[in-house]
Amino acid sequence: MKPFLLSPSQPDLICLSHLRWNFVFQRPHHLMSRFARERRVFFVEEPVYDSLEPALTTVICPQTNVHVVTPHLSSEVGYNQVLNSLLADFARAKGIQKPIVWFYTPMALEFFPKSISPAAVVYDCMDELSMFRGAPKQLQGLEAHLLKTADLVFTGGVSLFEAKRHLHPRVHPFPSGVDVFHFVQARSFSGDFREQQYMPRPRLGYAGVIDERLDLPLLDEVACKRPEWQLVMIGPTAKVSADTLPRRANIHWLGMKDYADLPKYFAGWDVGIMPFALNDSTRFISPTKTPEYLSAGLPVVSTAIRDVVHPYGELGLARIAHSTDEFIAAAEHAMRVDMCLKWRERADEFLKRLSWDSIWDDMRHLIAGVLNSQGTQPGSNPLPRLGQKNPWQENPTSV
Repeated sequence: MKPFLLSPSQPDLICLSHLRWNFVFQRPHHLMSRFARERRVFFVEEPVYDSLEPALTTVICPQTNVHVVTPHLSSEVGYNQVLNSLLADFARAKGIQKPIVWFYTPMALEFFPKSISPAAVVYDCMDELSMFRGAPKQLQGLEAHLLKTADLVFTGGVSLFEAKRHLHPRVHPFPSGVDVFHFVQARSFSGDFREQQYMPRPRLGYAGVIDERLDLPLLDEVACKRPEWQLVMIGPTAKVSADTLPRRANIHWLGMKDYADLPKYFAGWDVGIMPFALNDSTRFISPTKTPEYLSAGLPVVSTAIRDVVHPYGELGLARIAHSTDEFIAAAEHAMRVDMCLKWRERADEFLKRLSWDSIWDDMRHLIAGVLNSQGTQPGSNPLPRLGQKNPWQENPTSV
């Protein structure tokens, strides 16, 4: 892990997220961990309702130096006013002045204090949240306001970029990155890890949130038609009842696992799968697991998610299926052909441009440009260029 190089001249960063820090380690965690190398980062979670007296608790994540801020409230009555007051007091107590304010959810506009004057406003639109199950009715209106307020807009995929690019003058596509050095460990890990020790092969594995984006009937049909295959499902359940999950002897629901252990699980798989449903909630997704599977040396089989079809399917780095039978045939072919050296070399070459370090570096330079244009110096020394030009920005529809 790189050392922390906090500088008093770097503006603090307040991140307002709809995700919890101790949930699946994904885009916000990768980016905020890197920003925390050089500045104070306050990651504000959604509230928990477990306190008679409203309060904020702060825990500094020892691995990343991120300040995880959790609101504790007694009820949802007056939610926005209470949060507004708590955050305003918190900012004064911590000496936060003119921070970078980073939104993952437009809903945070309802409670963010006007007393906090941002040096820059960033909207990192990682998903089309309005299309998710249970999305608040006011979400789209708040997003429209946020798009008018933001200095920069980042999108979590090319499809989202194409949907948002006409709504703001500075929209930049940053599809899912990958920590290659973390997942490449799967290629050298020997033996079967934990629950997989006595599990037969072949094994087809999925790692991610188990929610409305998964095609559960597809999963059930694959398990039914290929009872000798073991389907390993890693991740927490959200927005779907456990009763709706298909139950078969060869489907293994292992629950949430530590990010550090994922390469060890991946090492025991024969194929990495993405059995996503094609619905509103998956229309704009750019799954992080695609480059993670590839880094681990796994062949990839996916349903026809647009940001997987292009570029991964078109480049032959993932097999795309449009039906259960196609999904089975693609997995059979992947296991039969396996991954030749040439295939891995092509995959590794493509993955070089997708490192989270490179994405973070490009983002921080765009932010520095905003700060400098407003007369706010992001630091006394020029930021070193670590990344390359954003290939998605140059030509978002081709690689």
